[in-house]
Amino acid sequence: MAQESGPEPSFEEALKRLEGIVQRLEEGKLSLEESLQAFEEGVKLSALCARRLDEVERKVEVLLKDRSTGQLRAEPFAPEEE
Repeated sequence: MAQESGPEPSFEEALKRLEGIVQRLEEGKLSLEESLQAFEEGVKLSALCARRLDEVERKVEVLLKDRSTGQLRAEPFAPEEE
């Protein structure tokens, strides 16, 4: 399945397509050529999803209430380390 030209899919669309590709590959019913094409599209979709998540992470801000003034302030999001 070749990727269509045009605007990039949304994160949700890309993730859904990626899930479908994984399912088809796991079924093992594709020819070698079809598997390779599906894998290539999956890699592109995975990169798109990762890029979108990175963009969102950079935009996320946590609003904290300044206890001394009662005002809200924006602070860069710092994910907790596991």
